[in-house]
Amino acid sequence: MPRSFDLTRDKPRVTEFSEVPLGGTRAQAMQRLQVGVGGVVLMILLVGLASLIQDRTREVDASSVPAAAPTTEPSAAPVQNDPLVEAGVVPDLPAQPTPTPTQSPAVVPEQGSSDAATPPE
Repeated sequence: MPRSFDLTRDKPRVTEFSEVPLGGTRAQAMQRLQVGVGGVVLMILLVGLASLIQDRTREVDASSVPAAAPTTEPSAAPVQNDPLVEAGVVPDLPAQPTPTPTQSPAVVPEQGSSDAATPPE
């Protein structure tokens, strides 16, 4: 059965008190107080635990060896080979590029070719 508003009652007047106190019952007030105190105690415990962990890490860092000696000797860097060149897939490229021949300037039709500038014999 759907609930509906009871429109037959008059609006409560200012002088009338509500049936339920705003703070709820005594048991509800005690429950809210217990939850609040429990939350504060939990936060204090978490901050204390974080502080304890931080102190332990500082203690371990202070007692550790600052710079441990390496256990192996460094070796020379290996020569890097190109596996594609070794397999014959890519041709071996020279270390220095060969100079390309310079191209002669383009011939402009109004000027003619460079051979036309000299008179025929």
